[in-house]
Amino acid sequence: MTRKKRYSAEFKREALRRANEEGVTDVLVAEELGINARQLRRWRQARAIDGDKAFPGEGNAKDKELMLLKRKLAKVE
Repeated sequence: MTRKKRYSAEFKREALRRANEEGVTDVLVAEELGINARQLRRWRQARAIDGDKAFPGEGNAKDKELMLLKRKLAKVE
């Protein structure tokens, strides 16, 4: 059995911000971040229902570091 990955609230917000940029798809963002596109849609639905209270968790620092490194790599490419 696999364990569920936990992502920080900041990671989720940043992923959704990126996915909402013009010309960017959920699939593209999901591939960049190494997550499933369906997960992004779930996060978007949760935010639509609960607003900023949708992501109360802190996650872990590794998630944030990974996201920042992937963003830097995308800029370099």
